[in-house]
Order: sequence, then structure tokens, then C-alpha cells
Amino acid sequence: MTIAAGTLIDSDLAAAEAGVVPATIRKWVQLGHLVPAGRRGRALLYRLEDVFAAERAARRKGPAR
Repeated sequence: MTIAAGTLIDSDLAAAEAGVVPATIRKWVQLGHLVPAGRRGRALLYRLEDVFAAERAARRKGPAR
């Protein structure tokens, strides 16, 4: 599936695109690496480019201890 730039995606799709589990997306939000860009009902939505930036930031910082 191709996702257009600027498209908002939910945490499940964000996790799939970043190659992580949805809990990791929630952790990135808690740590301030990722900020939701909107909501659909109760679901938080993210920009794909923000998800990839959070992935890079988490990778630079190393595994959580």
C-alpha cells in the first residue's frame, strides 16, 4: 500500500510502517518522540513522516533500559 505524504494514519498502520508493535508507538508518544497530528474518534492519528522521525530518534537513543 502506498501512503500519500501528509496523510494521517492510525497507530496500527504507523506501527506497521515503522516495523514495530503498536505499544512502541504509544511509548514514543510518552517519551515525546512522536506527537499525534489529529484524532478520529478516540484514535490518535499521526503523520507518516513524524513516525519515521520518531523511529530515527529512538534508534539514535538506543534501546530503553
